[in-house]
Amino acid sequence: MTPPPGHATRCQRDGVPTSVSKETMLSAKKLSLEVNPFVFGVSSFLILGVVALSVAFTSETSALVAATQRTIVERFGWFYILSMSGFLAFALWLMVSPFGSIKLGDDHSEPEYSRTSWFAMLFSAGMGIGLLFFSVSEPIMHYNAPPKGSGGSLEAARDAMGLTFFHWGLHPWAVYSLMALALAYYGFRLKLPFSLRSTFYPLIGERIYGRVGDMVDTLAVVSTLFGVATSLGLGAMQVNAGFNYVFGLAESENAQMVIIACITAAATVSVVSGLDVGIRRLSELNMLLAFALLMYVFIAGPTNFLLDVFVENLGSYIRHLPAHSFWTASFEPDQRRWLTDWTVFYWSWWVAWAPFVGMFIARISRGRTIREFLASVLIGPTVIGFIWLTVFGDTALFEEVYGDGGISKAVEESIPTAIFVLLDHLPAPSVTGFICSVSIILFFVTSSDSASLVVDTIASGGKSHPPIAQRIYWAVLEGVVAATLLAIGGLRALQTATIATALPFTIILIIVCVGMTRSLRNDLRRCSR
Repeated sequence: MTPPPGHATRCQRDGVPTSVSKETMLSAKKLSLEVNPFVFGVSSFLILGVVALSVAFTSETSALVAATQRTIVERFGWFYILSMSGFLAFALWLMVSPFGSIKLGDDHSEPEYSRTSWFAMLFSAGMGIGLLFFSVSEPIMHYNAPPKGSGGSLEAARDAMGLTFFHWGLHPWAVYSLMALALAYYGFRLKLPFSLRSTFYPLIGERIYGRVGDMVDTLAVVSTLFGVATSLGLGAMQVNAGFNYVFGLAESENAQMVIIACITAAATVSVVSGLDVGIRRLSELNMLLAFALLMYVFIAGPTNFLLDVFVENLGSYIRHLPAHSFWTASFEPDQRRWLTDWTVFYWSWWVAWAPFVGMFIARISRGRTIREFLASVLIGPTVIGFIWLTVFGDTALFEEVYGDGGISKAVEESIPTAIFVLLDHLPAPSVTGFICSVSIILFFVTSSDSASLVVDTIASGGKSHPPIAQRIYWAVLEGVVAATLLAIGGLRALQTATIATALPFTIILIIVCVGMTRSLRNDLRRCSR
């Protein structure tokens, strides 16, 4: 093994290959593309094949995938719960360990983006759209049907936010941060290809450039595109529902197709503009709109109550975190269904999205130390998420318990409209509903363009700036997949297929953690010579 090209110092790397294997990373010059032929070809075949099967055998495919997902979460729920808690513990340990001083890049490299831009991009790609979708509906659903006790009680209202905090708190960001850390470390510091395969280098060496690495990258491409296409379809339904509730625009399949086309077009323009222009600026604009909406609901809603309950929610989260992290409902079969439908489902969803979000966060994190990176990615988005959930979720609970109510009924009828029903309880609902709809659209645009950039990076063998035609291909493919499956009612099957990929990715992430520990120890050992 020969040292890598470039100007890496002795403290950074010994024994990393200089180039990619010609057999597997050869550019497709005849097509003016720069791709890994295996990853690009097989990924496209699998994605289009699943769509074709879903079109031809909609009910059969949906039933098969749903049964597979149900079997995985029921039989391996304990594995997801234990693994997620282990990932959080590992991330916290890395943050305070001597490894925290290692930089994600050359020893003297500096961050490429300001903290504001960096945070806006990682939050928008991470879970911004999910918070808009579930911040009202999930607390209400836990309030009506808690895992323990009776629904509709004050105790259920208090516990609802604790459970919501748990699902959107440190655990998902631990998974994202570890995947991003590994990709940034191997890509920026060790000068390996910016691809998921590189995280296996400490364990299998140059074999990452063979079929093993190809299959890992293919799985990442398929999972990422399916996940984003699913969210794009669900997002179109939410935007359509919002416009229907606020402006009277009829909910229809045609309207949702137009919405998908518009989001895809905007995402294509953004991804063509590049990371520094399109994605960064859209993320910053979206964070401004989301912050304005947050402040409006905070001021127009029960402000004093929200200040009080945020402190209580935070205390409840910290107090119950250890117990919730290891709860499997082994002695409570009646509660096991709730655990499977909520916690295990969330854990598998976050893991399935880890390659996409992790790759994107890694791309924008050059020059930061491991300690700074983990502290920011773990704590920053978690706190902002808690504030958002408190403002929207507890305002909804306040209206339900002490106000006019009606939000529970709205959630039962249509989850996508829940946030608009809440805004209808406050002044100027038409204005805030429009702002909310625009914010939802922008969140989906930033998710789509980020995913297109990530998928293109992986499919091209880790290249940072592949040809524009490839970015357009993946952005359009996301829209086509979403529109097709929405038209035939197959989004549920695609969603469960995405969740099913979480099992192999959980195992992959465990292996990544083992290999990264070995690499970090070698890094410190070299630097201490």
